[in-house]
Amino acid sequence: MNAQVDSSLVKHMAQLAQIPITEAEESELAVAFASTLAVVDELKEVEVNQVEPTHQVTGLENVLRSDEVEENRMFSQQEAVANASQTHQGYFVVERVIDAE
Repeated sequence: MNAQVDSSLVKHMAQLAQIPITEAEESELAVAFASTLAVVDELKEVEVNQVEPTHQVTGLENVLRSDEVEENRMFSQQEAVANASQTHQGYFVVERVIDAE
């Protein structure tokens, strides 16, 4: 592919992303982007037709348990709100966190 990444392209991308960058950063990023794209071009050349897709490489498995209610570990409504600073009819009262707008 050999994409040409220069300062003007970096400046354009920064403007599109609304990210302020200095001229020095433009030059540094142009070199870094070009380097990254060169690595991607190399990876595109690797023959992977005989390689099976991998989605999990650690060998670890999820440990699951059945979803059962353990009533001996449950709070009653009164116990749940016992230490709340404010309650109303058995429910927690908290300050509004969403603006009306």
